[in-house]
Amino acid sequence: MSTRRYAFGRGEDMTHPDSIRATLAEFVSTFIFVFAGEGTALALVKMYSSGSTMGASGLVALALAHAFSLFVAVAVSLNISGGHVNPAVTFGALVGGRITFLNSIMYWLAQLLGAVVASLFLRFTTNDMRPSGFIVGPGIGVGHALVLEVVMTFGLVYTVYATAIDPKRGSLGTIAPLAIGSVNRLCVR
Repeated sequence: MSTRRYAFGRGEDMTHPDSIRATLAEFVSTFIFVFAGEGTALALVKMYSSGSTMGASGLVALALAHAFSLFVAVAVSLNISGGHVNPAVTFGALVGGRITFLNSIMYWLAQLLGAVVASLFLRFTTNDMRPSGFIVGPGIGVGHALVLEVVMTFGLVYTVYATAIDPKRGSLGTIAPLAIGSVNRLCVR
């Protein structure tokens, strides 16, 4: 069994064209995911603003929108940056020794900026609409919600690592976007 190699990275790696391309891929893929997923959420809020409740069909539409947008985001960035799209996935790759510390910092900044820019674009294109908020469901306490988030985030990171990052995956890399989007679909409540 080989030991993991952790690397800090070199400063000149941050300006290498491949690193810049990978960082831009993370920015664009995170932008796609947030813009499409949250855009669907805003559209559903607008559709059901007349007082009717969203119901199961709206929740299914929301979950599918998030799954498909993550599928596309991972598919477009998988061969460039590894298709992380999520800071937790980048952290998993860092802990697993598959990315340098400096590259992980660049990815995290790109992912956060991608999400912020997508949110600003949504705010501009929807005439200043804002999400209705994030709340836990009835009967679920804050502690239970935290445990659910930890378990679901672990499931997402595990799936990404097993299908896209792990070098022993074989040909599974071809189905990685589908598997990752499916796990995301299962986690959207």
